[in-house]
Amino acid sequence: MSTERPKYDPSAIEPKWQTRWEQEKTFEARRHPGRPKAYILDMFPYPSGSGLHVGHPEGYTATDIVARFQRMRGVDVLHPMGWDSFGLPAEQHAIETGTHPAQTTAKNIATFKRQLKSLGFSYDWSRELATTDEAYVRWTQWIFLKLFERGLAYQAELPVNWCPVLGTVLANEEVIDGKSERGGHPVVRLPLRQWTLRITAYADRLEQELQGLDWPETKEKQVHWIGRSEGAEVDFALEGRSEKLRIFTTRPDTLFGATYMVIAPEHPLLEALTTPEHRQKVLAYRDSVVSKSDMDRTALTKTKTGEFTGAYALNPISGARLPIWVADFVLGSYGTGAIMSVPAHDERDFEFARAFGLPVVEVVSPDGQLHDTAAWTEAFTAEGVAVRSGLLDGQRTPEAKATMISHLEQKGLGTRRVQYRLRDWVFSRQRYWGEPIPVYFPVDLPPGSTDPRKHPHTVRYSEPIAVAESELPVRLPELEDFKPSDDPAGPLSRALDWRFFQKDGKWYARETNTMPQWAGSCWYYLRFIDPHNTQAAFSKEAYDAWMPVDLYVGGSEHAVLHLLYARFWHKVLFDCGVVSHPEPFGKLVHQGMILGENNEKMSKSRGNVVNPDDVVLKHGADSLRVYEMFMGPLEAVKPWQTQGVTGVRRFLDRAWNTLAFVREEPGAAEATLDEESLRLLHKTVKKVGEDIEALRLNTSVSALMILTNRLADIPRVPLETAKTFALLLSPFAPHLAEELWERLGGTKSLAYEPWPTYDPALTVDDVVEMGVQVNGKLRSKVKLRRDATEADVRAAIANDPNVLAHTQGKTEKKFVYVPGRIINLVVG
Repeated sequence: MSTERPKYDPSAIEPKWQTRWEQEKTFEARRHPGRPKAYILDMFPYPSGSGLHVGHPEGYTATDIVARFQRMRGVDVLHPMGWDSFGLPAEQHAIETGTHPAQTTAKNIATFKRQLKSLGFSYDWSRELATTDEAYVRWTQWIFLKLFERGLAYQAELPVNWCPVLGTVLANEEVIDGKSERGGHPVVRLPLRQWTLRITAYADRLEQELQGLDWPETKEKQVHWIGRSEGAEVDFALEGRSEKLRIFTTRPDTLFGATYMVIAPEHPLLEALTTPEHRQKVLAYRDSVVSKSDMDRTALTKTKTGEFTGAYALNPISGARLPIWVADFVLGSYGTGAIMSVPAHDERDFEFARAFGLPVVEVVSPDGQLHDTAAWTEAFTAEGVAVRSGLLDGQRTPEAKATMISHLEQKGLGTRRVQYRLRDWVFSRQRYWGEPIPVYFPVDLPPGSTDPRKHPHTVRYSEPIAVAESELPVRLPELEDFKPSDDPAGPLSRALDWRFFQKDGKWYARETNTMPQWAGSCWYYLRFIDPHNTQAAFSKEAYDAWMPVDLYVGGSEHAVLHLLYARFWHKVLFDCGVVSHPEPFGKLVHQGMILGENNEKMSKSRGNVVNPDDVVLKHGADSLRVYEMFMGPLEAVKPWQTQGVTGVRRFLDRAWNTLAFVREEPGAAEATLDEESLRLLHKTVKKVGEDIEALRLNTSVSALMILTNRLADIPRVPLETAKTFALLLSPFAPHLAEELWERLGGTKSLAYEPWPTYDPALTVDDVVEMGVQVNGKLRSKVKLRRDATEADVRAAIANDPNVLAHTQGKTEKKFVYVPGRIINLVVG
């Protein structure tokens, strides 16, 4: 009989345990009275046709490690997965391939699900959902109706980014250099009737209620995006005209330093203000910026451009004559569409003034003294003391602001105001593959017409009516031709039998715009808690059992919009009494991007995409999981290194060879650990647990590797030590750990086995290494027992050549010894 030990074979082990977990429903989430809970959530993926690349599993692995760890600590865990499956990419792919987006979406979901299952993630697949599911669409539309009922969803004609090729409106963030992010198609700004959500009504709460959340720098990004600013609106008279130019400023104390004005290209007074000799250049400039997104126009790094209009405004405080320029960094949709420019104290104004030779006048001094701005290389934007400012001279900035606002209000020149950078959310999309907006309109037929389907373009709409909750969901019609056109009404407008319908003898028309992809992702975390409920979006019992989300992990690209929109919807539901927490996500973590081996972002065009299927086939899922955690800190950007996976595979091979064959030999003396190995084991238990809680997952792996190397050098590893190692390894390499556990005598999955404990006394070294200083400078190191006396220390360093070299021939003046901390000889 052969005595050769079987090798570690992930291709056999991993499918075995994946099948068993599924059959035994190991990871289905259940609540138990009296137990703590942990709702651990990934930002669910958009199921693209290309499937996963190795960057995707990084965050999923991190949350899976935490979920497995928490289960072993006796915590009830909800760890679900689903699909953000509506949206423009699916529709574009369907158009390009001639298939229906429902078919391509289903196919893509199947690919993603297979890949995720192959990696052994402990998701509760019984809660799987897709935003395109009819049952899910119903409740997305129901939430929209809540917004509509409260006056938070309204129609307005707005300037939008219209892409004729894609046939839809794009968000500012989807436009780069005047072209669509997807496909690089030209984008123009057009006024269109849009459904808009009044997110600005929640601006203060969206900023204030960030406090107390355990979020990274995302809090700062959201505060910046909301852009709350306190200041004053001020009216500037226009030379030779009766109108006034109204501006908003957060620094009314700098009014004396304004040297020019800037208005947006969209400003309604632009043409009227521009003098004949400047008209051609100004109008050409306006036309050149019409397709740029707001983000492109306001980028801090962009070159400053603009044109002088030939007109002048009068400073209401000083009477100074200020030239009026037009420039694209001022937005017609923000504030009043006009600004006073104080180049000495605003960086953007300073750069513009330097570019066009405009005056720079200091009116805020850091020290109260006057300075020559000719030598300045940047604006002074901090608070200081008012100078060259008449009634404000000598006042510190806060006092000067208050004085100026009071003066403006007393003289009728301005008013105190709070303003936001945040704009209301343009919610309409002129495309097919999205949730229908659940409203309809009474229609007025032209004279002589009895059927609006015969003359759809001549029909006039009245005020919108909400679809009854009992009639939800409003389903998409089956369309053979769902291609966009240059008609902003969208492809649904062509489904005439769906668009127009009769009720009680009167004709009505459905809304033909659809919701943006953001809609479905705004609330999916709530549906996960009760995904099969047919009577409500979720029950109160389910909400109370699982909410709020305890850990939310996803890409930093969603730091602002997805999270802002989700928080907005949640707050509306809070005000409706549907949820009982003002914030949905307690702790937020953004995993860093995994780059290709060439240190560039992974993409097909660069040819550097690594498919996880290939890694699993060659090295196993556990190797991929452990490697991605070992690469570096979770939040860091890291390049993929195929060689690194090979190294991790060697670690798992060694763990297998060391522990898979541990047995208690009948009649043999019980195996034991020497003291140093025992201490390392307890230190590892302590470190791995603490590191998982802190998401220091790379150092957890390092600790497991060190312990493996130590155990590999021991002739006989104790059975209980091997079991402890299997439990420590299980969150990271669950398939291998389960197989080891079974071989070590486990009769069921280790998923709910108690997490190992440690003896604190064994995690503290009896022997410590201390630096030896002479006159405060490190000269040597020495190992001592933690409770060593001064006599022990003197004996240990008496013949140390590095110490003697700096003490021989000198007189000891002082000997400082603090156990475990300081050894310092003061000599002279």
